[in-house]
Amino acid sequence: LMSHSRGHDSVSGLALGSGRGAFLRACFAETLLPVLWRDVLFLLKVVRYGVGLELSALTSSVCTVLERFIQQAQRIPDKPFVIFEGGVHTYRDIELRSNRLANVFLQSVGLKKGDCIALLMSNEPDFLCAWFGLAKVGCSVAFLNTNIRSRSLLHCFSCCGAKTLVVGSDLVASLDSILPSLLEDNIQVWAMTSHSENPQVHTLLDKIAGASDQPVPAELRATTSLKSPTLYIFTSGTTGLPKAAVITHLQSLKAAAGFWAFGATQEDVVYICLPLYHSAASLIGIGGTIKLGATCILKKKFSASQFWKDCRKHDVTVFQYIGELCRYLCNQPKTDEDKVHKVRMGVGNGLRQDVWREFHSRFGNVQMCEVYGSTEGNLCFMNHVGKIGTVGRSNFFYRLLFKYDLIKYDMVKDEPVTDQNGFCQRVERGETGLLLSKVSSTSPFFGYAGSKQLTEKKLMRNVFVKGDAYFNTGDLMAEDQEGFICFRDRVGDTFRWKGENVATTEVTETLGLVDFIQEVNVYGVEIQGHEGRAGMAAMIVRPGHTFDGKKLFEHVMREIPPYARPLFIRLQEVMEMTSTFKQQKFQLVRSGFNPATISDLLYVLDYPQESYIPLTDSIYQSIIAGERKL
Repeated sequence: LMSHSRGHDSVSGLALGSGRGAFLRACFAETLLPVLWRDVLFLLKVVRYGVGLELSALTSSVCTVLERFIQQAQRIPDKPFVIFEGGVHTYRDIELRSNRLANVFLQSVGLKKGDCIALLMSNEPDFLCAWFGLAKVGCSVAFLNTNIRSRSLLHCFSCCGAKTLVVGSDLVASLDSILPSLLEDNIQVWAMTSHSENPQVHTLLDKIAGASDQPVPAELRATTSLKSPTLYIFTSGTTGLPKAAVITHLQSLKAAAGFWAFGATQEDVVYICLPLYHSAASLIGIGGTIKLGATCILKKKFSASQFWKDCRKHDVTVFQYIGELCRYLCNQPKTDEDKVHKVRMGVGNGLRQDVWREFHSRFGNVQMCEVYGSTEGNLCFMNHVGKIGTVGRSNFFYRLLFKYDLIKYDMVKDEPVTDQNGFCQRVERGETGLLLSKVSSTSPFFGYAGSKQLTEKKLMRNVFVKGDAYFNTGDLMAEDQEGFICFRDRVGDTFRWKGENVATTEVTETLGLVDFIQEVNVYGVEIQGHEGRAGMAAMIVRPGHTFDGKKLFEHVMREIPPYARPLFIRLQEVMEMTSTFKQQKFQLVRSGFNPATISDLLYVLDYPQESYIPLTDSIYQSIIAGERKL
């Protein structure tokens, strides 16, 4: 959620300070807004929770998310915790199976407290059992994205230091191409299977069956520091290959309070169809279910046609979303049962205004709670009042507690605007600016595993005064006169498509391996009616070579995950550069992919023909009309 401890010091300083007049004036102004008291009550709730976390750390009685789960398993052992593909798994069931796995990890796998273990699994109850079992042994866990391919997957091990991989039964085959490299690096591979055709891939299910379900010693999982790492969650960024964001107990506990902060209770049934390797589903979704003592309906993957059927079948009251998910639901054929359900709240991010309104009109007045924040970031906004099109609301009190700024940003030069002294400039109310969040002892940035350089790249120093430090979100935001905050766009070398962040540098490097490509510039373009931006690559063909759509298709299918594959190709003679010798993206992004207005040759990814084919005007029109599947 947020860094709450800062609130205690700020409020104390306020009570002693001399700015009483400013405070009263601000209060008077804010009371004109009907949401003020809701803001105050929400902030008090959140700050009280944060202060409680800090006090627990001072008394060395840190109750982690895992500890909370164990408590719930003792308090409500027979309550359904996870319902998956028709199977009901109670809190006791998951507790005992994770104990069995913990004993296997200790005795058969030989893990010890402090080890980092990589987990490559799809959504299923054993993802949770493995996660909790590893945490009970005192291991930190690196959640691997199930979409990533060969080179990226190997990189993930090196940056978090994992020497053991636990892989789901359905993903064992995906390791075939890199298994020799893993074994060469002395990485043990343990599969959630009973049998293995490869003797170097060890099996877990047969060992779980014979293991004790008694708990391993509690001192293995014990921690006295909120700031010790518990997870590594991989995020795409501007540096190319995936980065392992360090997730501490502090961040996990804050995220787990999300549902509770929005008013969810133990009576709620939570629907989770987002991938568990992302922080939304694991930290907010599973963590939030545990904090409440609620029940979650876990899906292997999202299905637009099954969503409302599942909600009606299981009496779902809360669901997690990304903007695209809601758009897919709105695109389903209308039925008489669209408003026949018990869903009262959605928690997520990236919901466009038009989709938001259509969702309400179609499915009823579900409270949509937008949350803004990155996996590794030190700031979070929460839209607890439900204003359409905003990610949160700031006010006098919020600005006292949480230090953030919006600065002027030059989209053409792709850099912040600075004054004659080299300092950044704040935008006026209502203007769009780059969101920065101040880094301090009370709102730390824990960065990325394996490289101080990666961590430093996300920081901006000497922003307003010499010596200050801010976390650069990479997001353009605007704050209106009433304090409502809206997301505008992403800057730099990252864009979002199908709910995933696409690192253009990584895609560029992968495309650069194709023999006929001399230079590539990857960026995202908007497509009417679609959330985020679709991948497009401007490229120069190497002299003496010709563009080969089939060869490029084969390479892209083999090496790049589905969400990151360029949908469009633009052939250029010369690659435009900025004054600082960066590839120029702004004009390319703005010109889009319309063959009627672009003189360069354009191609489009075509799955049926297994090639990149010329982008004709008729294909373009079918894309704009939403008739062509992307």
